[in-house]
Amino acid sequence: MPEGVFNLIIGSGRDVGEIMLEDSRARLVSFTGSTGIGRHVGETVAKHFGRAILELGGNNAAIVTEHADLSQAIPGIVFGAVGTTGQRCTSTRRVIVHESKYEETVRRLAAAYGKLTIGDPLKDGVHIGPLVDAGVAEDYVKACEEAAAQGGELLYGGGLLPELGPCYARPAIFKMGADMPLVKEERFCPILYVITYGGPVENALDIHNSVIHGLSSSIFTTDFREAEKFLSYAGSDCGIANVNIGTNGAEIGGAFGGEKETGGGRESGSDAWKGYMRRQSNAVNYSSEMPLAQGIKFDF
Repeated sequence: MPEGVFNLIIGSGRDVGEIMLEDSRARLVSFTGSTGIGRHVGETVAKHFGRAILELGGNNAAIVTEHADLSQAIPGIVFGAVGTTGQRCTSTRRVIVHESKYEETVRRLAAAYGKLTIGDPLKDGVHIGPLVDAGVAEDYVKACEEAAAQGGELLYGGGLLPELGPCYARPAIFKMGADMPLVKEERFCPILYVITYGGPVENALDIHNSVIHGLSSSIFTTDFREAEKFLSYAGSDCGIANVNIGTNGAEIGGAFGGEKETGGGRESGSDAWKGYMRRQSNAVNYSSEMPLAQGIKFDF
């Protein structure tokens, strides 16, 4: 590999990031992070007509229809909500459950949460490790307080576990209304909002698509028509749409990324490499003639 093809530069966003964004020699910038910073990246790079691949936040939801198999849905939701302590961009933030399935869903979710072990993630048998730092732990506490203040009902957990350390949290489940402000936001912590809907799956899709992000989504159903609706143009507006699989855990062969304020960029997958290429169209004339467009011929 020739020297200088790949370089690693370590520094703060102000010291390193801004210089890279403003330099017109950086024809392409790929950024993974928050929507707020991603917007700044896109705007700055666009000033010198560079390109940006943005893989930003996600307010991901799992729809549980009246035809869902809960034995399948519950493990997928739990893994999506508490895996990596809820600190993945594809973590499950919302569960949109049909009112006929609500009672059993929350009962089984609470029972599953109660069996999870919190502690050192390097030890066998531990399911949930710490939050990344004390600041995120504080944000988690504030999110739980906001959920309660907005009228949410705490169904399970919440709060920190100082006996384990300053960054350990007990995952929370709240029953929330679809229009509560907190539900519309991405919070990078293990807080799960359960929202009910009635009627056909279209009503669940309206709730699902009502947030600004569009990264990952899933539906649990045994009804083929509901699954096809979810995958159609009138269904999920996310870049990733799964059927009877949770929102978390990307397939290596699939293009990873989202729509709306998730940025539209794609990483990984069989076609994502094209985003990193400079396109050029070529025409080579191997004849001794000079063919002209539109059949034009000159007599000289």
